[in-house]
Amino acid sequence: MKKIAMIALGCALGFAAGPSVAQDSALTQDIMDHADALGKRALASSLTEDVITSLTTEVGHRLAGTANDKKGRDWALAKMTAMGFDRVWEEPVTIPLWHRGTASARVTAPYQHNMAIVALGNSIATPEGGLTAEIAHFDEYKDLVAAPVGSLDGKIAYISFRMENTGVRGAKGYGYAGQARRNGSVAAAKAGASAIIIRSIGSDDNRTPHTGSMNYAEGVKQIPAGAISNPDADNLDRIIKSGKPVTVELNMTSHSHDPVVTYNVLGEITGTDDPEKAVMIGAHLDSWDLATGALDDGTGVSIMMSAAKHIIDGGKKPKRSIRVMLFAAEEEGLYGAHEYVRAHKEDHKDFDNTILGAEWDSGTGRIINFAPGVGSTSLNVVREMGKVFAPYGVSTLMTNSAKGQSDMSALGNAGMPAINFGMEPTNYFDFHHTPNDTLDKVDMPAITHNAAIYAMFAYMAATVDVDYKK
Repeated sequence: MKKIAMIALGCALGFAAGPSVAQDSALTQDIMDHADALGKRALASSLTEDVITSLTTEVGHRLAGTANDKKGRDWALAKMTAMGFDRVWEEPVTIPLWHRGTASARVTAPYQHNMAIVALGNSIATPEGGLTAEIAHFDEYKDLVAAPVGSLDGKIAYISFRMENTGVRGAKGYGYAGQARRNGSVAAAKAGASAIIIRSIGSDDNRTPHTGSMNYAEGVKQIPAGAISNPDADNLDRIIKSGKPVTVELNMTSHSHDPVVTYNVLGEITGTDDPEKAVMIGAHLDSWDLATGALDDGTGVSIMMSAAKHIIDGGKKPKRSIRVMLFAAEEEGLYGAHEYVRAHKEDHKDFDNTILGAEWDSGTGRIINFAPGVGSTSLNVVREMGKVFAPYGVSTLMTNSAKGQSDMSALGNAGMPAINFGMEPTNYFDFHHTPNDTLDKVDMPAITHNAAIYAMFAYMAATVDVDYKK
């Protein structure tokens, strides 16, 4: 808390006069000054830390469709109500219910080694009693895709590619490496493999394998899929280099159940002039079941809820509504986001009332830049907002192509204008999707800083008189 107070004091001394606005801007000085005051108040508050501590301690993991998922939703509904949101509600989302079960893997020849392994989300089980087969090694996902039909009959495909430790989602980072996790099972099955294991999609050297969702394709045989830890992958690579045939024993009991209903959770600060239109700030409430989901995405949940609470306590309501969206089942494939788009386009016909959106699903890094994705006319106004962020160490990027991050990308791709906030490099991918995704990994001053940025952004975006599509 001492650190937060020092940051707040530094901010107060560093830009006490506040940002100035261009004379012809729709973003008035009063709006900017109030936003700046919200930011300073947020920096001096312990609320963001209190919220994430409550979520991870009182609820824990929030695997979609489980009892803990419901505990998380109940927690969010009660917390938002207590915070003074004008309206709090749920919207249903139908999802497949997946059970992790157990997983084990062991090199049986030419040497014997146990390996730390975890089932990938949505994976089926091995045959009862497991399977033992020779490893077919591929350096990258693209190499597996090129494998001829039938070339892997009876074998276990193994992809050894290691993501670069960039701290961000670089070209050879998470997104590139993640192809093996998401689509490797389909490529392996097309070539005849009985199962697939991959090197964990993570930047650490711990024996804590990384889970994450994987996909099956209609008409392609479903095979079990797991990820081994980086040290075990290193050892397996060394064994493969011996040139001797390598066999692995794999046993997994993961399976899916009939579909169940979970819910997106929403809380609203109702606007004074045009309440049907809303700026949406979001995060995903669900998490994997290996830990407490502190980084992914407890940080986002706490940032969004505390940002809204700072606006409520600031005493000035925005002209249009601000909605905090806690998405369901992001980890399994953005189910909550896609259902929101479908329901609000087809059932409610009010999708266009979500006028601008921004999400946080990036762990614990401090926000350092601000990227718009709006209409050409409103772009100047949005860049004016950057003047409020600048003293907080946030630069405005000169691009205009943001589509929203994680869940919000489903809305952005459906036509919603969006903002992307970028962060400093961190060790997020050391802990992402592992048993180490726990509260002690969270940088509390950083997420407090981020809550301040989101509070300022949401208030300005919902108060200024502009159409973000134009």
